[in-house]
Amino acid sequence: MHKRDFLAGAALAGLLPAAAPAMAATTVPAPAGPVLLTVGGAVSPGNRGALDKVRDQMMGKHDLKFSRATAFDAAGLARLPATRFRVTLEYDNQLHELQGPLLTTVLEAAGADLKKPLRLGLRAVDGYNADLTLAEVQEWRVIVATHMDGQPLALGGLGPQWAIYEADALPAFRTKPVNERFVHSPWGLYYIDVAAA
Repeated sequence: MHKRDFLAGAALAGLLPAAAPAMAATTVPAPAGPVLLTVGGAVSPGNRGALDKVRDQMMGKHDLKFSRATAFDAAGLARLPATRFRVTLEYDNQLHELQGPLLTTVLEAAGADLKKPLRLGLRAVDGYNADLTLAEVQEWRVIVATHMDGQPLALGGLGPQWAIYEADALPAFRTKPVNERFVHSPWGLYYIDVAAA
């Protein structure tokens, strides 16, 4: 008899104690490729430790601090269910399709407790920081866009990720001039700080 068959049969027969609950679906494996997004602060269990002054140079220069975090590579983000929408962008005043997981999905996968009020700091590679509440992120259905018009967002362009919402459809933004709709929407997103509100 195979070990797996034996254990399954023993559990059904009550010979073994009930199995511990499976590890939470929010556990993200350690990245195999380059890290594109780090979510730090109030996340648990995380898949990496505290900020490393040698390896995390840009984070250090941006004065970020965390004792644990969850790091995502491209494959880790691609495993999350994606959302798509079309929105008019300020750069050419044209509609473009953005695609990526909801920010709430990323936060949940990173181990943030979405039942609590949270403050989120969305940091871009150029140092720009957008401070949002979890309630705003949920109301606006913010996504972590990884693709625009079917192409991956590139570092040096609008990537590696872009925190963006469907501004054309949201009452808080749709009546504003296009160049004023995305103040809460940092492109070049690479770090999200999660803190209790």
